[in-house]
Formats: sequence, structure tokens, C-alpha cells
Amino acid sequence: MNDHPQQQRLTAQIKKRLTSVLHRARFHASLRHLHGPKHRIASPDEVVLVALVRDGGYYLDCFFDHYRRLGVAHFVFLDNGSHDDTLDRLRQQPGVSILQSTLPWGDYENDFRSYAANRYAADRWCLIADMDEIFDFEGSAQIGLEGLTRYLGTRGYTGLMAQMLEMFPKAPLRDTAALPYSQALEQFDQCDISSVTAHDYTSPGSGLGYFLRQNTTTQPSPQVLFGGIRGKVFGENCCLSKHPLIFVGSGVVPANHPHASTGLNLAPMSALIKHYKFANDALARDQASVAAASIAHGEDRQRLSILAQTPDLSLWSPQAQHFPGIRALQQQGFLLSDPAYSSYLADHSKEAK
Repeated sequence: MNDHPQQQRLTAQIKKRLTSVLHRARFHASLRHLHGPKHRIASPDEVVLVALVRDGGYYLDCFFDHYRRLGVAHFVFLDNGSHDDTLDRLRQQPGVSILQSTLPWGDYENDFRSYAANRYAADRWCLIADMDEIFDFEGSAQIGLEGLTRYLGTRGYTGLMAQMLEMFPKAPLRDTAALPYSQALEQFDQCDISSVTAHDYTSPGSGLGYFLRQNTTTQPSPQVLFGGIRGKVFGENCCLSKHPLIFVGSGVVPANHPHASTGLNLAPMSALIKHYKFANDALARDQASVAAASIAHGEDRQRLSILAQTPDLSLWSPQAQHFPGIRALQQQGFLLSDPAYSSYLADHSKEAK
């Protein structure tokens, strides 16, 4: 009788390991290399961008314009079964590699990102970005990603936290559903941080403690933020914090969670991700997502129930603000600033003169 619980635990461990082995085997069997270099493609001082994409043609021109402006020359896309013109257009871009797996995105997104980062950005800086995300940081126009990663590297940092800021228009969402992405980037100029909640970096309350405790932080450490406009309007308990910029070196495990990597020495500041979740006809995308049952956490269902019942929904309220810029978001406590980094930027400006 006393052996029964022990036998159950052993059986459960064996099943878990077998499931993990089969999961990895299925993933590797599904991979196809479609285009571009097959392995590491950047020099040591360059950044490799890794993105998941499926039918991402809507975003491509603006996505490339922004990230090339930041200094990215090497892009790795893991396609999840595009049916639009995404693949043809990606093949026409310089510095692009394309992998493909059509396994369910909700079950394999961590594998997709982690594999691409390890394969193409080993011992390199890697920027992990979604197609509807615009990554930015203090001094980006001055020093670009090259200057940022040089600062981080010389100080021994291997990761940078970023906070996602949901961008939306003042008009009802249905009135802007058909906007091209270039126009959405201009007209989605509102944000709302009035309902953001914060947890200490390693707090159990974030739900990410298992991962974040495997990282090293310097005081003051970044906070883990939740909620924002999606929590306020749709009741989503969405995490707004990510580790998008990491150095894939010894001991670092990239993207083993949608919002986290492990083995990092984090810089004591945070970058910004302007998130355009509500561009590209959010209602239609959530309808398609719910029909495909591709997202287990059900946030698409929460949004759909509100959007379908409120056709004229606007995310704007008196608590919203026109995008104030990175320095103002630092002053408002949404982003974390680092005096040493600000001094670095000031010295760079003096040298430039």
C-alpha cells in the first residue's frame, strides 16, 4: 500500500518525459527550411531578429522599415502556414531566412521561437518580435540597436526587459478596421496605463516566478506589469512584460515562455513595445481564432464577446492619453530608466558633436 503513491509518481514522471520526447520529435520532424541561409547569419556585433508569422502580409512593409531603421540586417521568420503573399514577399527581402512548421501555434510557439534563436543567433544578440509589435527604447534614434547592445554587452548584461503598451485609436475600432498598417501606426496614437498592475520581478503573483527566478537582476529590478487597456475593457489578465532582447550565450535559454527567457543578467531599465493588437480588423481576427481554437487561454473569446455585443466600441476614455513618448512613460512609472544609461547617451551626443 505504501508503494502505491510512489509508483504513481514514477509512472507520472515517465509519462511526462515520454510526452516531452514525442513533442520535440514531432516539432523537429515538422520543420522545413524554405529560404535563405540555413544557420547563423550575423557577425558578433549584429542583431538577429526572430519573428513568428502567419498571413502577415498586412504588417511586412512597416515591420521591415522600422526594424531596418533600428539597425537590424538579419531576419529569421518561422512561418506557421501562411496562405497570403507573405512568403513570396519575404523571399524578395535581403537578409532573410525562412523556416516553416504548420504545427498548432498554441502548442508550439515556445519551440518555434527558441529553436530559431538558438539556430541563428547563438553567441549573438537576438531581438524577438511579433509582427504587430514596434520595439523602441530611450535613445534609439541616436545610437540604434548597435549602440544599445554595445552598452549592454560592455556592462555584462545579457537581457533587456520591455513593457508592452497597447496602442489604439480614439475612433470606434470598427471605423479603423480596414486601415492599412502604415495608417494604423499614425492613427492608433492613444494609450491608457490607468489600470496597469505591477508585481515585483520574482513575485509569485506574476505567475512567471519559476522562469524569472532563474535570471539575475540589479536593483532597481524591472517590474512585471499586467492588464492595461485589454484588462480594463475586456477583462484580460494579460502580461505586458517581455524579454525581447537577449544575448544567446552560455546558460541562456531563449523564449522558453512567450514572455520570458532564462539565464539572463538583466539590465536595470526597460524598453518599450508599442503593441498594435487592434489593427488589422481585430473582430475578424478574433472570430477566426475562436473558430480555429488556436489559443488555449481564451483571451480571444473574451474580446470577441465584447466586440460582437458592442459594434461601436471605442477603447478611448478620459483616462487615455496621446502617446507621450518614452521619457514621459519613465516619469509615469510605466518604464524603468537607468541613470548610467542616460549618461551614456549624453556622452554619445557630446562625441557626435
